[in-house]
Amino acid sequence: MIRKVYTTTEEFTQQNRGLECELPFSENLEVLKNEIKINDKSIKNRLACQAMEGCDGNADGTPGELTLRRYDRFAKGGAGLIWYEATAVLPEGKANPRQLYINENNLDTFKRQVERIKETAIKENGIEPVVIMQATHSGRYSKPEGVPAPLIAYNNPIFEKDSPISSERIVTDEYIDRVKEALINASSLAEKSGFDGVDIKACHRYLNCELLSAYKREGRYGGDFYNRTRLLRESILGAMEITGKNFIVTSRMNVYDGFPYPYGFGVNEGSGIDIDLSEPVELIKILSSYGVKLLNITMGNPYFNPHVNRPFAKGGYTHEEHPLEGVTRMLRGISEIKREVPEMKIISSAMSYLGIAAPFVAAGFIEQGGFDIAGFGRTVFAYPDFANDILKKGGMDKNKICICCSKCTEIMRTPGGTPGCVIRDKDVYAPIYKKQCGGTENG
Repeated sequence: MIRKVYTTTEEFTQQNRGLECELPFSENLEVLKNEIKINDKSIKNRLACQAMEGCDGNADGTPGELTLRRYDRFAKGGAGLIWYEATAVLPEGKANPRQLYINENNLDTFKRQVERIKETAIKENGIEPVVIMQATHSGRYSKPEGVPAPLIAYNNPIFEKDSPISSERIVTDEYIDRVKEALINASSLAEKSGFDGVDIKACHRYLNCELLSAYKREGRYGGDFYNRTRLLRESILGAMEITGKNFIVTSRMNVYDGFPYPYGFGVNEGSGIDIDLSEPVELIKILSSYGVKLLNITMGNPYFNPHVNRPFAKGGYTHEEHPLEGVTRMLRGISEIKREVPEMKIISSAMSYLGIAAPFVAAGFIEQGGFDIAGFGRTVFAYPDFANDILKKGGMDKNKICICCSKCTEIMRTPGGTPGCVIRDKDVYAPIYKKQCGGTENG
């Protein structure tokens, strides 16, 4: 099924009314130019490049040639916040052989890239972006040698169906203790490398996220709310203790998985997949009490129900829900979080499908206090200078927007694939798509 990404604001407003999704819309894009301070860090505008993994690092975990190219483009693009992609904290927790992996032996390489990002941004735009590193363990999606090597919190029949993963792959409490120490250590390494902050990643069903729904798991990391949130809470506390007072410790966090109890966070037992943010709000209030001042909110699992977290115009399956309904659920859910923790600065997700309407919807939410920063994911592959166009030209160019065709995802799902935009960056990525997927940029 193909749905059309919005190339005019009229298309958006007409369909918005037809679906009764009630997304706010404001032409006051000046609000996107406002600065935000986190500790002593200044985010110069309300636009963020979300963490988008390129799977293009070197064998030693350092940034490769395509990695450097991508971040040069992001740096030139004008966003005030660059959320640096998933970076493994243990070798067995890598999602692919070319995932970035920070360790004591390669700090100088990461330091050089952070310096390069900031120097490029200052030269091109006169602003220094805040750069936050995403620290991750891929859990059930670990594939460090290119073949699945899952490390799971518990067996999940929704994913595993008739082929359950061996119970030997369920990680022990002692192993999770090691993961915690690795996340804390990676936070210190990120600070030494010049990053402005670290994201203790807890989204999209990687290990830290999966533990949030480990209702039936026994031991210190499963069962009740405090056990299920233990890895995230203690990793964040540990990171805050080991780094300086102005270093940002944060998380990109799932507040709703889209799976029924006992396999989904953000739902209640017996309620199917209806969203219930009670536990996520409780967790976020605890993190706020620790001193966490910034959170990046998302939902769903891009491997299994991508319509929940990144509605597509063309994808691997057909879903009865219109993508705009998925965008609305995400943005309304994020706004509910913001209402409950107004002291927290909140970053949104799910903007790309809105096309050129995205900055106007973002401005509407920010004006209403729904969130503080608009995060763009797939858009940054297609349109790395989106922020400059919004801030300096008053909007996005319909000929540069992400069309949500999922070709970047198709590349990512192939062995050795290095994703990027096949349509807008075709000189580099169309040949990769043809080699990896056997197609052309036209399909």
